[in-house]
Amino acid sequence: VQLQASGGGLVQAGGSLRLSCAASGRSISRYVMGWFRQAQEKEREFVAAINWSGANIYYADSVKGRFTISRDNAKNTVYLQMNSVKPEDTAVYYCAAGSTYYRSTDYTQYDYWGKGTLVTVSS
Repeated sequence: VQLQASGGGLVQAGGSLRLSCAASGRSISRYVMGWFRQAQEKEREFVAAINWSGANIYYADSVKGRFTISRDNAKNTVYLQMNSVKPEDTAVYYCAAGSTYYRSTDYTQYDYWGKGTLVTVSS
């Protein structure tokens, strides 16, 4: 599976941004899809994950209530809607696919990764 994240950019605090992750090479319908982020000089951290059907979703506490993950298996795409963004959301955002449990926050449990997209939130 090849993954390509897009939609990053510069946004003001309180604004919104929608990230997309387009997959190719194989259907993602069998995989848990996750979003992770990595700020400068920090560890990669879990943001959100969604199971194969979309019925089960899990968020990091830091983004709960502000971010929404969704997927469209017919389009082989996963989304991350980011609302009420904060400067601390600034990071490179990565999408990933894995045969793992949707509540797993361990990035090593994911098998496929895309190149990240940079999100910068100005105060």
